[in-house]
Amino acid sequence: MTGREAEDRAERAGPPGHRLPLPAGQPFGFLAGVKVLDLTTSIAGPYAAMLLGDFGADVVKIERKQGDDARGWGPPFLDGESLWFLAVNRNKRSVALDYADGPGAAALRELIAQADVVLVNQPPRVARKLGIGPDQVKVLREDVVYVSITGFGLDGTRADWTCYDLIAEGYSGVMDVTGSPDGAAQKVGAPAADMLAGHDAAMAAIAALFGRMQTGKGAVIGVSLVESMTRFLSCRIVPYLGSGEVPSRSGGTDSVIAVYQAFDTADLPITLGLGSDNLWRRFWEALGEPERASAAGTASNADRRARRAEIVADIQERLLRKPRAHWLDLFQAARIPAGPINRVDEVAADEELIARGMFFRLEEPGRIVPQVGTGFTVDGAPNRPRRMPPLLGAHTDEVLAEWLGRKPDASRPAAPGPIPNGRASIPPL
Repeated sequence: MTGREAEDRAERAGPPGHRLPLPAGQPFGFLAGVKVLDLTTSIAGPYAAMLLGDFGADVVKIERKQGDDARGWGPPFLDGESLWFLAVNRNKRSVALDYADGPGAAALRELIAQADVVLVNQPPRVARKLGIGPDQVKVLREDVVYVSITGFGLDGTRADWTCYDLIAEGYSGVMDVTGSPDGAAQKVGAPAADMLAGHDAAMAAIAALFGRMQTGKGAVIGVSLVESMTRFLSCRIVPYLGSGEVPSRSGGTDSVIAVYQAFDTADLPITLGLGSDNLWRRFWEALGEPERASAAGTASNADRRARRAEIVADIQERLLRKPRAHWLDLFQAARIPAGPINRVDEVAADEELIARGMFFRLEEPGRIVPQVGTGFTVDGAPNRPRRMPPLLGAHTDEVLAEWLGRKPDASRPAAPGPIPNGRASIPPL
């Protein structure tokens, strides 16, 4: 089969996500009964809300007329839906609500009064203007857990500044230490600040809910993209604070561990981490040169760091003699940490990750949506989602009936199917 024929066959079979298995495991139910109102857009806030939904909370996503900003992020799109949006919005219901004023604002106030957790990602000034600042929300429910995700926090001189993941990465210092020594500073290859801040927001919300069980009091939680990303750099910042040594870009070769980087082999690169004296010894035993482990000037990690360039060159010369598969098999047998440098398509096709529930597809009539799992198991089983990422406004009447006891509005059109850019024509309340 020619390369072109293989591409044609793959195209006819649909995108790779269509070939993933359905999810295994059971839905996590730790937060069953907890009501979460997600007023956020983009990545950080929706990811936080999705994590709470993954743990079993009833998450209602409030979207204004045009929906979450991320619904328009693309290409690529899948059947008209933004794949970035689909990545962080499962286990939610969508309510279309224009809450600037009028009936939509009144409905939002009623929903807030029923919510255990309210997630917001507007700067404080904008949140107050929309009626969703912390003091305004706590008037409606005193024991609410209010979670704000902003660029710079709820207070301070930068509180009302706008921010995105890219800007937070620049502020945090991580871009300055990412990249090759002779190259420009680089952004991390994923929205790291967004994902970290979202994780922090979900973790803090769960902790606050646990605290409320004991005290009866809610909390106002302020999460900052810049601060979450800065904390990510702790293992670089603390050594600077204690030594005065400013880290610089090195292409990932300046770890505190002497041998901890990528190496070329006869065909494809590998990663190799010799993080202890015992691993250093086992490495040379695996190569059939045990005497090298006790060579002068290599007894400790500090000794090896002093001779890093020489040692790395010595190892590199040996690894170039055999292909990647040879070395990975050898190091796995010797219990030496090593691995491939995968492309995204290779990660997504990893049979072990798929078997453990990391990648799967969700289905309903007319829709197939690929997903990345929660990333851990409970009692040996992965998490199985309860809901697909929602279409805009698909659950407005359902939620208003369940949460507020309102009768469905017969004059409102039915929820749409998938449409271009995932945006619906159904009018908000």
